Amino acid sequence: QLMDFIESCGVKLKIERGNRVFPSSDKSNDIIKAFERCLKKYNVKILLNTKVDGVIIDNGAAKGVICGKNRYYGDSVIISTGGLSYPLTGSTGDGYKFARAAGHTVMPLKPSLVPLVAKEDWVSRLQGLSLKNVAINVSHKGKIIYKDFGEMFFTHFGISGPIILSASRFITDVLPEEVKVTIDLKPALSLEQLDKRIQSDFGKYSRKEFKNSLNDLLPQKLIPVIVDLSGIYGSKEVNQITREERLNLSRLLKGLSLTVTGTRSFNEAIVTEGGISVKEINPSTMESKIVENLYFTGEVIDVDALTGGFNLQIAFSTGYCAGLYC
Repeated sequence: QLMDFIESCGVKLKIERGNRVFPSSDKSNDIIKAFERCLKKYNVKILLNTKVDGVIIDNGAAKGVICGKNRYYGDSVIISTGGLSYPLTGSTGDGYKFARAAGHTVMPLKPSLVPLVAKEDWVSRLQGLSLKNVAINVSHKGKIIYKDFGEMFFTHFGISGPIILSASRFITDVLPEEVKVTIDLKPALSLEQLDKRIQSDFGKYSRKEFKNSLNDLLPQKLIPVIVDLSGIYGSKEVNQITREERLNLSRLLKGLSLTVTGTRSFNEAIVTEGGISVKEINPSTMESKIVENLYFTGEVIDVDALTGGFNLQIAFSTGYCAGLYC
């Protein structure tokens, strides 16, 4: 229904791996413009540059909002202020303040779907390197807590990209305890198949130095780091590399491991984890169970999901319910 509605507003959509839905243009602004057209069509009054300071509550019911010296009254109040992510868009956490003032519980707030900070120094040497079709395992206390396959990239502080942002949702739950992210650079090959591939390359470049023998296997920027981590001297001739050294190289390429020490801030997070307790909201109508005629929608609620339009779907669905019953 939502997809039909958005496409009826003139925006073509596409479905990608994992049933993730995006505008065909890959421009989120197309969605915003479509909604603006709908608002104008139905003569919805919009007040720009108008800060809401609080909710008017009288006799246990929401009556309107306070905006500086002005008060605006209505039959209901819907709080759709978003979380703490991307504060430059105006999402500064005011909704949590309004909810607390109304007597609601706000669950702990954390940045989610967010780039990760890594401990290892070599990571910064790979800044800007993008890896496609790699697999990751995320482990905590020896147990795998998340797996994924797809695209990621390195930054000056750590790692980011689609599969890393999704992994962050599970990592924030266990930080600051140690978390390991292990990258399989060649997931299409078994360890044995990769070893045979390396043997083939080593045969081809048998008289070259090790550091000059990996061009067919790895991106140029990654080679010096892999050489250093392999424990094989870069100047060693390929025909002098032992079987054990070669197998260790294969293991490294199948398990490039780094330590996550934290996440970036809310400024870089796609969504906010935590929010107004769902136990205090009627799930059918999104109305507060504490204050009559007060409704909550979207990211301000303690509900979040992975990338691919799922968080937007939460916002749209809860917004629809609140609009229907308010």
